[in-house]
Amino acid sequence: MERRAALRFAIGQEVVYKILDHRAATTESGTGKTLDISSGGVLFETTQQLRPGKRVELSVNWPALLNGGCPLKFVAFGRVVRAEATWAAMHIEQYEFRTRRVKELPLIEPEKPFRARASYH
Repeated sequence: MERRAALRFAIGQEVVYKILDHRAATTESGTGKTLDISSGGVLFETTQQLRPGKRVELSVNWPALLNGGCPLKFVAFGRVVRAEATWAAMHIEQYEFRTRRVKELPLIEPEKPFRARASYH
């Protein structure tokens, strides 16, 4: 029986995370992929095992575009509530959507079709 109050959505997007620990000598961070997202939390892949209770910042490339053209990223802050060697679950305490840059590709002019002209003069 499912006891979670919020629906979970299987959204698989790139994720960057970092542990927010001001006492640590170095920032623990990594990349992965979201496994599912709900209004209350995120389940995501990790490159190392995270410790439950740690504060975490998570940044996800959001699959929808703002006004049909501006890419977004979902940034969430919260705590790790469960973790194994290759995944972690976080409880969302705060979140926001930010615009993100997209690497601009150079414009390529389409090739004009070659049309042979026959001269019948």
